[in-house]
Amino acid sequence: MTPTTDIASHVLELERVALERWGRGDPEAYLAITADDISYFDPFLNERLDGKDSLRKWYNAFRSLRLVFDEIYEPRVQLLGDCAILTMQFISHSSVGMVRWNCTEVYQKRGDAWLIIHTHWSPTKPPVRVPGRHSDN
Repeated sequence: MTPTTDIASHVLELERVALERWGRGDPEAYLAITADDISYFDPFLNERLDGKDSLRKWYNAFRSLRLVFDEIYEPRVQLLGDCAILTMQFISHSSVGMVRWNCTEVYQKRGDAWLIIHTHWSPTKPPVRVPGRHSDN
C-alpha cells in the first residue's frame, strides 16, 4: 500500500466505526473524531451548526436511534495536503424504512489524529419543489 492508500483506508475506517456506533444510538465515536471548530449541515436544520458543543447537543436527540442495517456505498477519499475529503452515499434501514443519503466529510490531520472539520448530509432524492407551487411563498 502507498501512504495515500493508507490514509484513505484509515479515514474510511474512522467513518465506518462511527457510523456503526451511530446506528446503535451512540454518537460518541463521531464526537471523538470531530474537531472543536466543526461546521455541520443537516437537512433537518435550518442553519449550519458551528462548533463541537452545538453538534453534541444536536446529536443527543439521536441517542435512541437504532438502525437494523446500514451500508456505505461508493465511498471516495480525495487527499489534498493535510485534508481528506470523503464523499459517499449512506443507506440506512430502520423501523421507518430505507433512507439514502449523500454525505461529504472533510477530515484534517491535526497532530497525530484525523478529525472531521466539516460535514454535509442531504437526502439523495429531496422533495422536488416547483416554483410558485409550494407553501414557502
